[in-house]
This record gives sequence, C-alpha cells and structure tokens, in this order.
Amino acid sequence: MDWHNLALFTATEAALSLSPGPAVMVVIACAMARGWRTSLWAAAGILSGNAVYFALSASGIGALLLTAPLLFHTLRYGGAAYLIYLGACALLGRPSALTLPRAADTPRTSMQIYRAAMLLQLSNPKGLLMFVSILPQFIDPQAALAGQMLILAACSMIPEFFILLAYGMLAGKLGQHATAPRYALITERIAGTLVLTAGVVVALL
Repeated sequence: MDWHNLALFTATEAALSLSPGPAVMVVIACAMARGWRTSLWAAAGILSGNAVYFALSASGIGALLLTAPLLFHTLRYGGAAYLIYLGACALLGRPSALTLPRAADTPRTSMQIYRAAMLLQLSNPKGLLMFVSILPQFIDPQAALAGQMLILAACSMIPEFFILLAYGMLAGKLGQHATAPRYALITERIAGTLVLTAGVVVALL
C-alpha cells in the first residue's frame, strides 16, 4: 500500500463523511436535543458500526451478507423501524433516549444513544456496500491483510469522528440558544424530524 493510495482513500472517506446522510442526521438530532456532548456517543456508535463493517469486509462475510437478502433486509428494516420510533417519540413529546431533558443525562441514556447510532450504521445498506466495493481497490494482495485493514480503518474513522463532532458542536450551539420552552419544543421537533427522516432513508435505500 503506497502513500498515494492511502491519501486517496482518506480523502474519499472524508468526502463521504461530509455528505449529510443518515449518520449526520442522527448526530445533529442528538446534539440539538441533548447538547453537543451526546454527539460523542452518537459518533462512537456510528464508528463502531464501521469497525464491524471493516471486520466483515476483511473476512469476506460482508460480501456473503449482500447475497443473503432475508438477513440483510431484516437488519435494515429493524434499524429503520427503531429510528422511526425514536423520531416519532420526539415529535409526539414522548420520553425516549433522544427526548429526555438534558438534566436527565445518565450512563444509561448515553448507551441508548450509542446503540441507536450503531444500529443505524449497521442497518444502512450503503455502508456495507461501500466497504465491500471500495476497500478491495486499496488493498495490496502481496501484503498482510490485517495490517492494511487496521491502517485503512484508522484513515477512515479518525477523519469521520472529527467531522461528526464538528456537526455535533454546531448543532449543539444551535440547540443551546433555544432554551426557552417554546424554542426547546421546536428544537425537539426538528431533532425528531431528522431522526425519523434518517429511518425512512435507511428503509428506502
């Protein structure tokens, strides 16, 4: 693996991370509803999903999953349904990991956000397809696979973490200024709409 290919892969991954897809929507929604620090948990969940995809791609299981429609669609629709549920809770004012007051932040709610974000990433068919189709183009068949996958994983996930964090901090600032009850309700509705939209996008991909 040469430095040119590594730089090209990093730039490709960064460009994909900048695009406002379902992962970005969830990070923004969490930050707006509960403060920018919750975007750390959302980003960690998304990157954990990516780590699973790297492992599946390295083992060849990822390509196998793409040929197993029942398992693939079950995972996708399950994740989409959970995101739609979270978004609906926010829109209807019902309690969930996304809609509880900021003062109610606990390790439990943080883990709920982490699990929701990881489930989103694992249920996004574009994620698996991207890893299975793009990664082989940057792999040197003459070199050790494990070491290359670790390097590529770092070049993918480190830029994505900071990009998601930047989105979260910007959204958190917006949510922080909307502390009056009326504006807080609007912020919650926007967050719910983003999460619900992310679920619909995942279901339709």
